[in-house]
Amino acid sequence: MKIFKISALLLVILFTISCNSKNKENKSNIVLTTNTTTQDLSKYETAYFASGCFWCVEAIFESVKGVKEVVSGYSGGTEKNPTYEDVGYGRTTHAEAVKVYYDSSEISFETLVKVYFGSHDPTTVNGQRPDMGKQYRSVAFYKNKEEKKIIEDYMAKLTSEKVYSKPLATEVTKFSVFYDAEDYHQDYEKNNPNNSYIKGVSVPRLKRFQKKYPELIKKEMH
Repeated sequence: MKIFKISALLLVILFTISCNSKNKENKSNIVLTTNTTTQDLSKYETAYFASGCFWCVEAIFESVKGVKEVVSGYSGGTEKNPTYEDVGYGRTTHAEAVKVYYDSSEISFETLVKVYFGSHDPTTVNGQRPDMGKQYRSVAFYKNKEEKKIIEDYMAKLTSEKVYSKPLATEVTKFSVFYDAEDYHQDYEKNNPNNSYIKGVSVPRLKRFQKKYPELIKKEMH
């Protein structure tokens, strides 16, 4: 009985700091942003990735040189116009994902792929702890044969060099459509630094990445 009670308590604690627990937040305490509607991003290239909670992934890519904007959203599924509630509770086939706007004269797609694999555990099936479920799966999207080859070649390199002790679980998927997440999700880490998930999960993940690749980080982030 004591073991059961302890296990139940651990599950409750885990849920309170998971990405899915943001459904329970009082949105009146959330800072809204519409930065993506005030910029002309038409001259930049785009890339799409999924690797767990999009709050974390957005903050990581926004810290990288050559990246001009990152939008949190949903991709990889078949349902039209998904909502956060549906995706977050696993009621769709979409994953939480990001759309990365980047200047190809400053950073290559290959480097973005390096950032992607270097900022999460690509061996975890259906999730990035503490967030588990297909909506948090690892997906590298490609728009053409060249991007697909870059992704697959990098994965082959990681495997041949035995960077990980387990097989890569990342899905390599042809990009189809991306749906922007609700406004309050955009720039969430920056706008809500006191959120428990941000302090306990997102910021530590960002710092681990920045420590690993200091040469890729924007000067103002140092």
